[in-house]
Amino acid sequence: MFPEYRDLISRLKTSDHHFQHLFDQHNELDQKIKNMENRIEPATHEEIEALKKRKLHLKDELYVILRKASAT
Repeated sequence: MFPEYRDLISRLKTSDHHFQHLFDQHNELDQKIKNMENRIEPATHEEIEALKKRKLHLKDELYVILRKASAT
């Protein structure tokens, strides 16, 4: 996710607790979705879609923080 911001992501994960929390939530959702799609965890199509939307929202939040941090 966001390879162009790799260094900035590493810095923010250690210096910005909010960013770290959002980043961790995104990764946890990503793994949960993969497990559901691979039928490791039970889920309906609607549940998976809802988690994907939540994950996308988190990604948007992370991107806003990255853009703001890169502009300063």
